[in-house]
Amino acid sequence: MTTTELPLQPAKPPRPYLDLLLISFLILFFELACIRFFGSTVVFLTFFTNIVLLACFLGMSIGCITATRKTDFIDAVLPLTFITAMLALTVFVEYKNHGKLIIDVGNQSSPQLIYFGTEYRPKDPSTFVVPIEVVAGIFFALISLIFVGLGQVMGRAFDAIDNRIGAYTTNVFGSLLGIVGFFAASWYRTSPHVWFLVCIAITLYFVKRWTPLQVVSQIGALFIVALVAYGATEPGRILWSPYYKILYAAKEGGIDTNNISHQQMIDVKTAGPAYMLPHLLNRDAGGKPFGDMLIIGAGSGNDVAAALANGVNSVDAVEIDPVINSIGQSDHPNKPFDDHRRVKIWYNDGRRFLHEAHGPYDLAVYALVDSLVLHSGFSSLRLENFLFTEQAFRDVKTKLKPGGVFAMYNYYRQGWVVARLATMAKNVFGMDPIIISLPYQETISQTDNQANHITFLIMGVPDESGKNPTIEAIRSHFAESTNFWINQNPTFNENRNGFAATQPATVESSTPHDWEKIAPAAVETSGINLWPTDNWPFLYLKAREIPFSPNQKGIYVIAGISIVLMLCFTWPIWFGKGAPRALPNGQMFFLGAGFMLLETKGVVHMALLFGSTWIVNSVVFFAILVMILLANLFVILLKPKKLLWFYVLLLAALLVNTLVPMDKFLALNGMARTIVSCSVIFIPIFFAGVIFATSFRDSARPDIDLGSNIGGVILGGLSENLSMMVGFNYLLGVAIGFYLLSWALVRKTPMTKPE
Repeated sequence: MTTTELPLQPAKPPRPYLDLLLISFLILFFELACIRFFGSTVVFLTFFTNIVLLACFLGMSIGCITATRKTDFIDAVLPLTFITAMLALTVFVEYKNHGKLIIDVGNQSSPQLIYFGTEYRPKDPSTFVVPIEVVAGIFFALISLIFVGLGQVMGRAFDAIDNRIGAYTTNVFGSLLGIVGFFAASWYRTSPHVWFLVCIAITLYFVKRWTPLQVVSQIGALFIVALVAYGATEPGRILWSPYYKILYAAKEGGIDTNNISHQQMIDVKTAGPAYMLPHLLNRDAGGKPFGDMLIIGAGSGNDVAAALANGVNSVDAVEIDPVINSIGQSDHPNKPFDDHRRVKIWYNDGRRFLHEAHGPYDLAVYALVDSLVLHSGFSSLRLENFLFTEQAFRDVKTKLKPGGVFAMYNYYRQGWVVARLATMAKNVFGMDPIIISLPYQETISQTDNQANHITFLIMGVPDESGKNPTIEAIRSHFAESTNFWINQNPTFNENRNGFAATQPATVESSTPHDWEKIAPAAVETSGINLWPTDNWPFLYLKAREIPFSPNQKGIYVIAGISIVLMLCFTWPIWFGKGAPRALPNGQMFFLGAGFMLLETKGVVHMALLFGSTWIVNSVVFFAILVMILLANLFVILLKPKKLLWFYVLLLAALLVNTLVPMDKFLALNGMARTIVSCSVIFIPIFFAGVIFATSFRDSARPDIDLGSNIGGVILGGLSENLSMMVGFNYLLGVAIGFYLLSWALVRKTPMTKPE
C-alpha cells in the first residue's frame, strides 16, 4: 500500500474550517454506518456493537495524535474499508453455508449471560469453534485502522486553526450534521449501499492522489456492501429497518434479523395453537372472550390474528420495528391488521407505551418479546431490557382492569430465568403465576436448559372480590381435570373443552401425536433473591458480575489491541529522533473517560423515560451536542479562567444523579418529568463541556489534547461493563472518580507548541 510522504510538519490545509466541518460530518456518519453494517453482517456482532463504537474512537484518537507525522494515513482508509467489508462477508458466508464453523458466545449451554439465537448450532468434535472475542477483536482492530486516517485529517484541521473554540464549535456542528444525515438515511430506510456511497465520496475529497489502489478499493468496497445490502448471497428479500437487517423469506413467512431467526408468520387457523393458549384456557374455564387487549411485541401479527380469532373486541398492537410490522400488514395469511375497527397499531417502545394514557385492558401480553440488537453502542443494554424489570411489571399491573390478566411467554433458555420471572411476578402481583411449559414439564429447576421449551407465565390483578376470577377458574379446572389438551391443528380446539384428565380420542385427520398435554409446572425458586430493576435491568445476566466469557475476555482483547495500535502509530510522536516534547494530556484523557459514562447514563435514562427507540437515541445524541455548543458559547462570551467551581458543580450534579433512583423520575407527570429529567442529564454535560472548552481554548497541541480526550473514551466504554455489577445509577460513581482524576491532572502550564 502506498502512502504520500509529507513534510515533517504537514502543510496546513487551505480550507481548514471547511475541512474540519466535512471530516467531522464524515466521522460521525461513517461511525454510525459501521455500527449498523458490521453489527448486521458479522455473525453475532449484533450483541457487541459497542465494540464497533470503541474501535471508531480508538482510530480517531490515534489519528489526532499522529497529525504531525509525515505519513498520510488517509490513503489507507478505502483499502482498509474494502478489506474489512470483504472479511465480514466471507465470515458470514462461511458460517451460513458450512455447518462445521461455530462462533461461541459465552458458552450458551450453561451461560452467565444469555444471548438469544447464538445456541442453535451444537458443538461436536468435528466442528471448528471460534470464540466471539477473536472475531470481535479482529474487526475491532480493522475498524480502528480505518478511522486512523480520518482522525489524522481532523487533527491536522484542528492544528491549522488558531481559534481553538472556533475549531471545536465547527467540529461539533459537523457532528450534528452527521447525526441529522444518518437520521434521514434511517428515516427513509436506505440501505448500507447509500451510507457507504456517502462515506466514500467524502473520503475521496481528502485523498490527495487517486492511485489505482484507491480506485479498485472504492469499487470493491461498494460492490461488497451491495452484495450484503441487497442479499445477493441469501435466499429471500433483504430490507433495512432503523434497527435491523431483515431477511424475509416470503414462501415460508420467515423473518430473520441480523442473521438470526426471529419470527415466522403462520395461519393461526391451521397451525400454531400456542398463540391461542391464553384465550383457550380462559374460554374452557368458563370465561367470556377478553374484551380489550394489549400486545407488546406484536411483530408481524400472529398474536393479533389469534386474538381476533378468539373474539377479542379491540387490540392495541405495539411494535417497535415498523418494517417487521409492515411485512405482517402486507403478507400475513390471516390479514389481522386489515381489521382497522378492532386493531390499532402503535410503533413505539413497549415501556414507553405503558407510561402513556392507554387502556385499561382485560388482557396484556408480552408476545415473544426479545431483541437481537443493543439499544445503542453506548451500553450493554438490549432493546427489551426495560420491559423485564420490577417497575415494568408494576406498570403493566396499573394498565389492567379489575380482574385483568397478564401473560408473557418465550423460549427463556434457562431455568433460572423462569424462576426469576416467577419470583418477580409473585412479588408484584401478589400471586403465584400459572406456569406452563410446552412441551410439558412437571418441574423446572434452575439448572434446566429451556432452549427447546416455550414457557407461559400467567397472572392477574384482583377484582372487587379480592380475587382474580379468570386465574382462579383456570386453577380450579386444573385441580379438577389435572390436564389441558390442545391439538396442533387449531380447528380441533374450536368446539372442544380442553380440560380433561386423559388425552382426547383421535379424530379424523389427526393422530395421537397431534395432541399436546398442558399442565402447570412447579418451578424451583429457592434462593432467587435477585431480579431486574430499572437500575439493574439485566434479566438474562445470572449474577451481579461481569461474565468472564465473553465480557471480561473481550475487555482484555480490546485493551490489548488498543495499547498495541496506539504504541505502533504514536511511537515516533513520543520517542522519535528530533520529536518535539509531547506527552499525553491526563486531564483530557480522564475528561473523555468520564464523559463517555455520562453519555451512557444519559442515553439509558432517556430510554427508560421516553422509550428505547432509534428516534429517541438520535434526539438524545443531538441534544448532547447542542449542550456542548452552548458550553462553547458560554466560554466564548464569559471567558472563564479557573476551572475549580465548574468541577465542583459537575461533581455535585453527578452526585445527585447517582443518589436519586431513575424510577423517581417516572413518578413525575407530563412536562415535569421531561423538564426534571432533561435537567439532571444535561446540566452535568454542560459543566463538563465548559471544562473541556476552557481547557482546550489554551491548548498548544490540539491534536495531542483531542487525541488524549478521545482515547479516554475507550476507558470509559470498557468501564461501562461495571453497570452489570453496580447498575446504571452507581456507574456515575465511576464517572465521578474519572473527573476527580481529571481535576488532579490539570496542567499548570500549557504544552509547548512545536515549531
